[in-house]
Amino acid sequence: MQVKRLTVTAMFAALCAVGGLLIIPLGIGSTALDSAPALVSAAFLPPVYAGIVALLGHTASAMYAGFPLGPFHALIALEMFIIVAVFARLHQVKRNVLKWVFFIIANGLLAPLPFYFLISPAFFIGALPSIFIATVANAAIAAVVIPALRNVTSGQLGELR
Repeated sequence: MQVKRLTVTAMFAALCAVGGLLIIPLGIGSTALDSAPALVSAAFLPPVYAGIVALLGHTASAMYAGFPLGPFHALIALEMFIIVAVFARLHQVKRNVLKWVFFIIANGLLAPLPFYFLISPAFFIGALPSIFIATVANAAIAAVVIPALRNVTSGQLGELR
């Protein structure tokens, strides 16, 4: 069981890495579709494992971009871990609307907030629209994929929790 769980975690982390290559050119820099596979993993993995998928996904995406925010990417990866782990927990307890509202607010509005103080208010205000749009895009993709993948796998991955 542990090997299967680690294998599925690695598979979703690899999908996040591929999503990191799917760039959306918006505002300051660009954002990627690396969060969608992490959100999908929340339907199949325990919260900590889904969080690890998000952490690795952001790290891969930042690596492709050349780590434009330097060491701040460690903070972003940690934020992603927490946000997706909470999202996965909300999914477990069947808070189906709350999990999406939480993800969009936490990732699209709250996660960038430290950069208001760490970099500058102008950076925060400039980056916020593109981060929010990318958050909604990742959530929309995951919202379509989760039910479809659940139907296709017919519960084969369900025992990983």
